[in-house]
Amino acid sequence: MTEHETSGLPLAGVRVADFTRVLTGPYCTMLLGDLGADVIKVEPPQGDDTRTWGPPFQVSGAARESTYFLSVNRNKRSVLLDLKDAADMEAARILIASADILVENFRPGTFDRLGLGWEELHAHHPRLIYATISGFGLSGPYRDRAGYDVIAQGMGGFMSYNGEEGGQPLRAGVAVADVFAGALITQAILAALYERERTGVGRRVDVNLLEGIISLGTSQVSRYLTGGQIPRAQGNDHPSIVPYGTFECADGMFNLAVGNDSLWRRYCDALGFTGLRHNPLYDTNEGRVHHREALNAEMFPALKAFTRAEITARLDAAGVPCGPVYDMQEVFSDPHVQERGVAVQVPHASLGKTTVTAAPWRIDGQTPPVRRAPPTPGQHTIEVLAELGVGGREVGSGE
Repeated sequence: MTEHETSGLPLAGVRVADFTRVLTGPYCTMLLGDLGADVIKVEPPQGDDTRTWGPPFQVSGAARESTYFLSVNRNKRSVLLDLKDAADMEAARILIASADILVENFRPGTFDRLGLGWEELHAHHPRLIYATISGFGLSGPYRDRAGYDVIAQGMGGFMSYNGEEGGQPLRAGVAVADVFAGALITQAILAALYERERTGVGRRVDVNLLEGIISLGTSQVSRYLTGGQIPRAQGNDHPSIVPYGTFECADGMFNLAVGNDSLWRRYCDALGFTGLRHNPLYDTNEGRVHHREALNAEMFPALKAFTRAEITARLDAAGVPCGPVYDMQEVFSDPHVQERGVAVQVPHASLGKTTVTAAPWRIDGQTPPVRRAPPTPGQHTIEVLAELGVGGREVGSGE
C-alpha cells in the first residue's frame, strides 16, 4: 500500500485540520489517521514543541528526530504555517474550509482571538466538527490555566492512589492523562461524525485533562463518592481483590489476577499450595482481602520456588490469568508481540527509516497500515497548499 492509499479504511475521504501539539491532540489525530483520515498537521515555523523533547533522539547522519515526536505522529502530513502572518492565516482558513474535522489544543480563547472560534467557523462551515482539548475545560475558575499531564495527574487525584504504600505521590510512567484524553476526544469526534451523516450538521466537542483523569479513576473515585473512603496508594496490590498484583518468583517478577474464588482454587491446585487451598480464612475473596497480610506471609516464600516460565506454564494450563513483568526489550522480543506485528519499520524522509508502533486495533482481521512515517517539519507544505490551490509563494518551509 502506498502512502496515499486509504481505500478500505473507515475514514477514507475524511480530512482533519490538525492544529494540535505535544501529546493529547497528536495522539487523537494519529488515531484518526490510522483509521484512514487525511490528517494535515499544522505546525508553527519552529515546529511542534515535542520535536525538541529529548534525549533520546533517533539519529542518522546529520538528521536527528525526537523519539517523543515519532511516537504520536504517524499517518500525517506536516504543513508549516505562521498564524500571525496574514498570508499563512488565509492558507489556514482555506485548509479548514476543506476539512471535515478541526482539532485544536490551544489555551481556551486563543482560536477565538484568531478568528477561528467555533461560532464563526460553524456559521460558515456548518458541517465542520470542531474538537477542542484543554487542561481544565472551557469554563470554570481554571479555564485559562495551561494544562500538562503531570498537573492533571496531581489535581485529578491520580497521584494520591498511585505508587507504593506509604510512599510519595507518584505519577504514572506514561502520560496517562494526555493519552486518555486523546482517546476520549477521538470517541467524541467519531460520534459527531456519525451524527453528521444523518443531520448534515457538525458539533463542537471538547475534553479536558482534569476531568479525563478523574473519570479514569473509576473504582477509586467511586470508593470516595459512594463509600466515603479516600483511596491511598497500595503499590501493585488491588484494594478489593486478593491475590491480585505483582509478585516475586525465582528469576524476576510476574503479575497475577485471581479475580474470583474458582480461580483461587485453580491457582492453589496448579502450584501445589494445599495448605492455602484448604484454609477456611481464604475460601472467599472477602476473607482473603481481610487476611491479606497473613496470606502474603505464607504465599510469598512459596512463590520463590518457581521461575516465571514455570509459573506461567502452570497457571496458563489452569486458566488462571498471569504474565511476566517485562522491560521494553523483553516486550518486543516476545514471540506473540512479534507475530502480531506491533512494531513496524517505515521509510522516513530524513532518517532513512524508523520504527513505530502499529495501530492498536484490527479491522476485518487486518491492522490498518502505517501509510506515512512521522513527518519532518513542513515536509508536505508545498504539496498540501497546491492541493488547496494556494501556490506561487513560499509558505512555511516545504520540501
